[in-house]
Amino acid sequence: MPNQDRDHTSLRKDALSWISIVFLVIATNGPLTALVGGAPLAIGLGNGAGAAGTYVVIGVLYLIFSVGFCAMSRHIRNAGAFYAYIAHGLGRPCGIGGAFLAILAYNGMLIACYAMIGFFLSYGIHAHFAIDIPWWVCALGAMVIVFYFGYKNIEFSGRVLFALMLAEVLIILVLDGTIIAKNGASAVSVAPFLPATVFSHGFGPSIVFVVGSYMGFETTAIYAEEARDPSRSIPRATYAAVTIILVLYAASVWLVTNAYGIPQALEQATKNPGDMWFVITERYLGSGAADVTNVLMITSLLAALISFHNTSSRYLFSLGRERIIWSRFAKLHPVQQTPHIAGIVQIAVGIVIIAASGIAGADAMLVVVPLASVPAAIGIVAVQALTALAVIGFFSRDHHSISVWRRLIAPAISAIGLTACLYEIVKNVSLITGTTTWVSESLPWMTFAVGVVGALFAYWLKSARPQLYSGLGRILDEA
Repeated sequence: MPNQDRDHTSLRKDALSWISIVFLVIATNGPLTALVGGAPLAIGLGNGAGAAGTYVVIGVLYLIFSVGFCAMSRHIRNAGAFYAYIAHGLGRPCGIGGAFLAILAYNGMLIACYAMIGFFLSYGIHAHFAIDIPWWVCALGAMVIVFYFGYKNIEFSGRVLFALMLAEVLIILVLDGTIIAKNGASAVSVAPFLPATVFSHGFGPSIVFVVGSYMGFETTAIYAEEARDPSRSIPRATYAAVTIILVLYAASVWLVTNAYGIPQALEQATKNPGDMWFVITERYLGSGAADVTNVLMITSLLAALISFHNTSSRYLFSLGRERIIWSRFAKLHPVQQTPHIAGIVQIAVGIVIIAASGIAGADAMLVVVPLASVPAAIGIVAVQALTALAVIGFFSRDHHSISVWRRLIAPAISAIGLTACLYEIVKNVSLITGTTTWVSESLPWMTFAVGVVGALFAYWLKSARPQLYSGLGRILDEA
């Protein structure tokens, strides 16, 4: 019989193959949500036709980031992922600060997605059944589903997420293939990928929306404790996920831009970005396919919610296991081996925020989504930049026979690139929120403040609870 303590502090072992992790990551990323919601904004508010090329630039940056990230993943296996990486590479205070930022970021994305799914469900119910249900009530209903999947074992979630992910990717591929078939390869312009188009005016603002479209690929490392042969599966899953996202997004944005015609695509993205994907889907695949896309948009959001919920609850689990926060977060369900206490608390916080927003009369798409998206984008990119630096710090003490490209050059390039992306997000925060109020402008600094509080808390632990502090960021094999 397994040791009882281990039953309550170790996630389900050998539950996921590297392909299963890729499915979880793509589901977290929400391809249809990213293309329908983010791509038109990258076109209309960014560099226009060059948006497709921006997806390539950011994708290549994340592939370079993955070089050092994957090299370090062979030595760090912890459900806290970034937290453990940063703690080992830059020190425990930076690690806890990064963990606080990551938790804020993932929960910010959860709130944004809850508001979005609530809006689309409310709109769809009204359109088809003439029944008015407030968006926040629909969002609370979605939370019940998300909690159920978070409670069930990760294999069960993986199978359902695979089905949802496959459906949304399929409709994207069918549209792409139809555009090529009807227009022919010779009619598709390569102008969106030319450097003069990509790095034109608006490249910086386009980064704001494109970086958000890649959010979630880094969650491969969070499943290290549940992966089969993590030293191999995590790198494979990371490279595969980034490559699939890069090719799918860049090709789809490129083809849709050409399907409209570049001038018409810019006009549509500027005047009515929300309908851009549905209009072209109806034109090429018919009204039935446009309706299917609407439904898959909702399932895409649901899949992303389930994945982000799993990700965030595992962060809480990891910090609870280290006793940085409430130790009950580290308690696992005796049968499902999932961090159900962390999931319950996370859902409870979401209920309070969504219900309060609804009762206050906040608009889902104009208020809740933008305000929640800012800490999500800033938090995760900041943590990614810290992780790139952590790789350099970790291997500077012991090269572990890792090449200079993987332990120094690639991480340095990605750190510089991600810092530049972070600057652009902060600089263009008003594009995300749609307002220049003091609340909007102060959101980036509030986000950074959370990381600072985490680091200061670590220093307090160092003096007040030195034994606990000395064990922070431990490698799983030592836990």
